[in-house]
Amino acid sequence: MALVAIAVVRIRNLFAVIMLTGIYSLLAASLFVLLDAVDVALTEAAVGAGIMIILMLAALALTTSEEKAGITRQNLVALVIVLITGAALIYGTLDMPQVGDPQAPAHTHLAPHFTQQSVEEIGIPNMVASVLASYRALDTLGEAVVVLTAAVAVLLVIGSGRARQRKRRRKPAGRRESRS
Repeated sequence: MALVAIAVVRIRNLFAVIMLTGIYSLLAASLFVLLDAVDVALTEAAVGAGIMIILMLAALALTTSEEKAGITRQNLVALVIVLITGAALIYGTLDMPQVGDPQAPAHTHLAPHFTQQSVEEIGIPNMVASVLASYRALDTLGEAVVVLTAAVAVLLVIGSGRARQRKRRRKPAGRRESRS
């Protein structure tokens, strides 16, 4: 996964970057399966390797196939924002319990509730299915809304750029009408 990530950052051909992003998503889905998080793996495969690749290919069809090289002021501002966001995310994880800690809130509060109450509350005898289909249904809906919002935003940004290009093409510069 690290090699694919490095290749994504280094390659300038955007089609190759999109394909490598799909490979990265499939590798991440495989890792989630190995970690026994099959529901997350299915979501990663569907969203990361499926829908996002389609959206990126659609965006590529509306733009150029090569990344413009060069450092601009916008790149530096984006880098600062990413670093601040990354630092905030790392800070947010500092008080998380250790992996596998039996006293973690998920093990002392949520797991007993799901194992003891899911059949009565949901009516589905399979506990895993009841958690995925009922308790986490809003989570899945939220993920779908995020993907849809991202797709609409990308299409709006790309569409506004194409509209400006069409306006420029309609107004020929430097032509004067002759008077006869």
